[in-house]
Amino acid sequence: MTYEHIEPEKVGNIRRVLISDLAGKSNVLVKAKKFGLDLDSKDPIVAAIVKELKELENQGFQYEGAEASFELLMRRALGSAKKYFDLHGFRVISQKNPDGAIQEEATIRLAVGGEEVHTAALGNGPVNALDRSLRKALTRFYPGLKEMELMDYKVRVLATEHGTGARVRVLVETRDKDCQWGTVGVSPDIIEASWQALVDSITYKLMKDEQKREP
Repeated sequence: MTYEHIEPEKVGNIRRVLISDLAGKSNVLVKAKKFGLDLDSKDPIVAAIVKELKELENQGFQYEGAEASFELLMRRALGSAKKYFDLHGFRVISQKNPDGAIQEEATIRLAVGGEEVHTAALGNGPVNALDRSLRKALTRFYPGLKEMELMDYKVRVLATEHGTGARVRVLVETRDKDCQWGTVGVSPDIIEASWQALVDSITYKLMKDEQKREP
């Protein structure tokens, strides 16, 4: 409130508390309340979350535009995050034909409730192929994933002095019929960073759907 010249609600806005490597316990507690999590400033888990946040931010993660990933981070710290599938491996192949046409294919092996699934899908680019293959594997278990729609996909190069070997940050914006959310991934491998963001996006969707079904 120190930095506000007027109450944001008076002009149709809302107050937004950002999460960054400068955040402290109070920021985490505000987010916890927003996410429906019961935390106290004296709870040691809050300090652990702040420590993990600072470590991840130093690696290149950024949660200002990826609140869904931060909520999942908090729930994992609390031990309340559910794992909806187990990855056994994935492979992405990009092939350029003599005629100049490029074709990408992604193959995924994962398990849902002990049942192993092996799927493959073509896509318009390696990330799209990976996304389609992942959804193809999970949709028969979680039909609600059909409602998901990619809104935005951003890539930011970190530490440019490393050139093409630099880490990249991938931000994914997704929506369904009810809301919109952002997730993040970081890695020297753009496919792995995209995978992290996609998995968080799908996990967040499944978590929200499960919460709606709870009495």
